[in-house]
Amino acid sequence: MNIVVLVKQVPDSGAERALSQADHTLDREGAELVLDEINERAAEEALTLKETADAHVTVVSMGPESALDAIRKVLAMGGDRGIHICDDRLHGADVPTTAKVLAAAVRTVADVDLVLAGDATTDGQASAVPAVVADLLGLPQVTHVRKLDVDSGRVSAERETEDGEATLDAPLPALVSVTEKINEPRYPSFKGIMAAKKKPVDTVDLDDLFPDTAGFLVSRTRVVEAVPRPPRTAGTRITDDGSAGRQLAAYLIAQKLV
Repeated sequence: MNIVVLVKQVPDSGAERALSQADHTLDREGAELVLDEINERAAEEALTLKETADAHVTVVSMGPESALDAIRKVLAMGGDRGIHICDDRLHGADVPTTAKVLAAAVRTVADVDLVLAGDATTDGQASAVPAVVADLLGLPQVTHVRKLDVDSGRVSAERETEDGEATLDAPLPALVSVTEKINEPRYPSFKGIMAAKKKPVDTVDLDDLFPDTAGFLVSRTRVVEAVPRPPRTAGTRITDDGSAGRQLAAYLIAQKLV
């Protein structure tokens, strides 16, 4: 079985984040960058399948040179090979472009049986890239998965959304995106970290994936202005002297909340 895992390096969600003054995209220069947690869970699912089946795991990531660290982490966890899409022209790429480039990279892997991804990254949270990749590759998509089984050339998954739960079934090859409930990712061992340094990582750019890049549209939108979020102000405190209910109602009416 050939499995491809799509991963992304993102600014640490626990640290302060800012926008670049130049183009108002997320500033990655001064941020602490990490492998997105939801991608770790997708990688863990791939490695769990590798332990129960004869599987080869390829890690694919699009990003600047630093994104190689995210790939190496999954290789240290147990992945076999990496593909790093590194091209300055992809800075600020939107969802359609990101999906188009990732799909092109997946096509370079022979005989792919399963593509795994997180359902939404913490920096963009569009929650659309996996579905678009599946569409471009012509694969059945099973999204928002909290439990996955692969057997006899099919995937069976429990899917959870705000609207309810469902069990879905699809033939391989397929694309599956997972939620944070799917598993708990393993920590890379020292042996795995050392072994990851010797595992192959192919670096490709737009010219490799699209020989004719003339007119390649990276983003269909741009941010023309951004201002910092105003600091939080103290709320309105109501002291209950017997009239708290009336005061609260008056406040809600003044704020047009009722």
